[in-house]
Amino acid sequence: MKATLKEGPPNPMIQQSLRVRVSIVNRHGENLVGILHDTGSEELVIICHGLQSSKERIPMVNLAAAFEKEGISAFRFDFAGNGESEGSFRYGNYRREADDLRDVVQYFNEKNRTVISIIGHSKGGNAVLLYAAKHNDIHTVVNISGRFDLKRGIEGRLGKDFLQRIKQDGFIDVKNKRGKFEYRVTEESLMDRLTTDTLEACKSIDHNCRVLTIHGSMDKIVPIEDSFEFNKFISNHKLHIIEGADHEYTYHQDELASVVLDFIKAGFRRAGDLPVRSRL
Repeated sequence: MKATLKEGPPNPMIQQSLRVRVSIVNRHGENLVGILHDTGSEELVIICHGLQSSKERIPMVNLAAAFEKEGISAFRFDFAGNGESEGSFRYGNYRREADDLRDVVQYFNEKNRTVISIIGHSKGGNAVLLYAAKHNDIHTVVNISGRFDLKRGIEGRLGKDFLQRIKQDGFIDVKNKRGKFEYRVTEESLMDRLTTDTLEACKSIDHNCRVLTIHGSMDKIVPIEDSFEFNKFISNHKLHIIEGADHEYTYHQDELASVVLDFIKAGFRRAGDLPVRSRL
């Protein structure tokens, strides 16, 4: 028997949730690997990770587990070139990751699942907003610590003379603090980031789409000011600042999950349907 988001009497026959590895082929023929937290509900949320991250990072795992406890199925996956998914890692790649998300949504639609929300952390926040700007089929979007100004953050990673160097050599190799190679930034991938228009995307999101931006007041990766910019330009927007939280919400995982769940449940309250806790 399936767990649903509609109110009803307790049902001890609801099956225990399962965590299932799922592989989805994107439009480029690459396998995108994810974990489905399957409670049996037709309703599903999709959770997207950030730059050089994966579905296994704490915010993604904890959010999926929080939905699982509420009887709502959740899917966390790796974008192409990240984690277990096929493909090459590319700097920039914002629009292509939004396309990966589109392929995931369509996969679950074909499986008769209803995607009720897309949730993204950091760069994944940009992916869900770009998705909402292009497609009008998901009406609850959560942007966690996304970056509004994509020109910022580059200098700290690539150096002050990054434009001159990349024009001269065609690429910049990024190394960690120990001097070990991490990844290559090509001129094409850098320009992809610089030409991704976050402002236009925000203005293009349909006013019927509910958008929540969450940001930590102590985020040292993406400035809190970026969250205020989202609040200016997205028409149907709510901003929630978590005091003391860093970019990964290291000591604020429970609060993060609570804010996200409350926002998504509020959408169902408006429609007259309330999520219920799955009785496992």
